[in-house]
Amino acid sequence: MMKESPVAAAAESTASVDPAIHAGEDAAAVLKEVEKVIAAIRPAVQADKGDVELVSFDTETGIVEVELQGACQSCPASSATLKSGIERIMKDRVPSVTEVVNVGQVFYSDGTAVTL
Repeated sequence: MMKESPVAAAAESTASVDPAIHAGEDAAAVLKEVEKVIAAIRPAVQADKGDVELVSFDTETGIVEVELQGACQSCPASSATLKSGIERIMKDRVPSVTEVVNVGQVFYSDGTAVTL
C-alpha cells in the first residue's frame, strides 16, 4: 500500500478556486489565488521540515516562482515535490498557471539541477 504524499493530501483539503476569477483573468485576483494555494500546501511541506515561499507570479507567462527552503533545499526528492506536487496542484487550482519553478535551483548546460 502506497502512502499518500503530504502535498497531495493538502491538495485534497484545499477549496477549489473561484471559476469566475479566470473568466476575466484579473491579475490581482489570480495572484491572490496563487497565494491561497501556496498557503494550503505550506503545512504539508513544513511537516517534512521544509518550506515553500512564493517569490513571484508572472501574469503574462503564467510562471510561478517559488523558493524551496529548509530540508527541501538538500532533498533529492524536491524536484518531484515541486513538479508532481506543487506544480500539479497549482495548475489544477489556478488554470492560468503554466509552470512552477524553484528559483533556488540552477540548471547547468548539461541539464543537471543543482540546489544552492
